[in-house]
Amino acid sequence: MSLFKKEEYLSRIEKTKTLMSERGIELLMVSHPANLNYLTGYDGWSFYVHQCVLVALDREEPVWIGRGMDANGARLTSFLSNESIFEYADNYVQSTERHPMHFVADIIRKFHWEKKSIGVEMDQFYFTHRSYVELEKSLPQASFVDANALVNWVRVVKSEAELELMGIAGQIAVNVMNAAKTHIRPGVRECDAASEIVKAQYAGTSTHGGDYPAIVPLMMAGEATKTPHLTWSDKPFKKDEAVLLELSGVYKHYHAPIARTIYLGTNPPQLMTDTAKVVIEGLAKTLEWIKPGVTAEAVEAKWREAISHSKVVKESRLGYSIGVNYPPDWGEHTISLRPGDKTILKPNMALHLIPGIWYDDVGFEIDASIYMTETGYKALYDYPIDIIYNDK
Repeated sequence: MSLFKKEEYLSRIEKTKTLMSERGIELLMVSHPANLNYLTGYDGWSFYVHQCVLVALDREEPVWIGRGMDANGARLTSFLSNESIFEYADNYVQSTERHPMHFVADIIRKFHWEKKSIGVEMDQFYFTHRSYVELEKSLPQASFVDANALVNWVRVVKSEAELELMGIAGQIAVNVMNAAKTHIRPGVRECDAASEIVKAQYAGTSTHGGDYPAIVPLMMAGEATKTPHLTWSDKPFKKDEAVLLELSGVYKHYHAPIARTIYLGTNPPQLMTDTAKVVIEGLAKTLEWIKPGVTAEAVEAKWREAISHSKVVKESRLGYSIGVNYPPDWGEHTISLRPGDKTILKPNMALHLIPGIWYDDVGFEIDASIYMTETGYKALYDYPIDIIYNDK
């Protein structure tokens, strides 16, 4: 049974077809698991093998194509009729003699789409170079177009039903950070704290079970705070060291990221204290200003203006759009809050603002996961934006 009503999926598909028509694409092959889920409801840990959804201008329902053992998963989780689900035999899997794209080409020919302009997601995690080569070789009369983020851009404006799920993810995010606050203590092994964080992610709330995040808990302690995107070790946390956390609450694959800094003591280095003050005030001023109608680059410019009186410099983007996603990333690969992104913010767009700062001596991270309203924004959760002190 699909998560949303069939009418919502059909609306998403029509919006996708509108973009396809504008770009001269007659058939779209979607490979990213979040886009499969968004368009059909399909949900399974099957993205380690080749699978796709075909969206054609001349057919109402998309066509799902995947490994035979996963076809019943498509029948159970998607809104698609059985006539739209096609399964390839297991001898296609990791074979040197045949490739799943040969089967995909067979289905394309079955529907007489082999001479169409075909859009493919050329720069995403699950569409390989060999996939493109085999598809192009199998369909010599087709013309191929890069449609890498076409569905992603349809996803940026959320429905009310999606925002409801993200709000639940926000409730889970609070429990996740509370678990981190409780278990990250001097003497506790990083791996033991990580296990409690993951437990909170999966347990969710008393009314809604959690989900696996697209990114595992990122935990940078001590010397590791000079950089982002590291995970835990089996070392114990030490007194008077900082811990940077990038975590998320997740519900039905919809994410509400949450990042904070924990200090295992009472007197953090002056550089951390000074940086925290600037970053916290800068984020607050940016959130006071953000509203529909402004551009993504203007939001980043406001942030830079808000911290311009200080020595703090953030060279990476301020944030990005979020929503439904699968490993290895919870970002939507569309909006980036940085110079040059002229995307106009609209109601129901969801954003993750994360002004992380990493020096050679110390780092500091906080964030805000929000969505745009008609007049401003609403946070996905309520959690203090400050250093968390754990000294015992």
